[in-house]
Amino acid sequence: MLRQAHLQVRSRLEELAQVQQGFKAFYQATESEPFWQGNRFDQLNLALTEGFTNAVRHAHAALPQTTPVEISLALWAERMEICIWDRGEPFDPSKVQEPPQGALRESGYGWFLLRRLADQVTYHSLAEGRNCLKIVKYSKNL
Repeated sequence: MLRQAHLQVRSRLEELAQVQQGFKAFYQATESEPFWQGNRFDQLNLALTEGFTNAVRHAHAALPQTTPVEISLALWAERMEICIWDRGEPFDPSKVQEPPQGALRESGYGWFLLRRLADQVTYHSLAEGRNCLKIVKYSKNL
């Protein structure tokens, strides 16, 4: 592993600015790596934003705003991983239906956007009562 970072914030949408600042600082350290230059920052930042806001709006909707959302960032030569840990009720992503093409809706696109921005998106629940959304972007097409 070349670099890693961890961030913990409260379950409030207002914390998004801090999350994005932390990611930007982490990402700027990768600028010497040619692959990570260009629009990949925007793609991963948007994926992180979607994952964080989904955790706050959905997973933590019935929990106190003091409930932490934890984010871990890790960089290897061949990939970058973002893990977003929540403490809400687990959900089954395979049951999330994609909005109909051409439909105009205010929300409901996050999970599908995540899968288009990243090379791999997984979600799993742990016995300790936490859930992990893992977003992976590879430096080469696998």
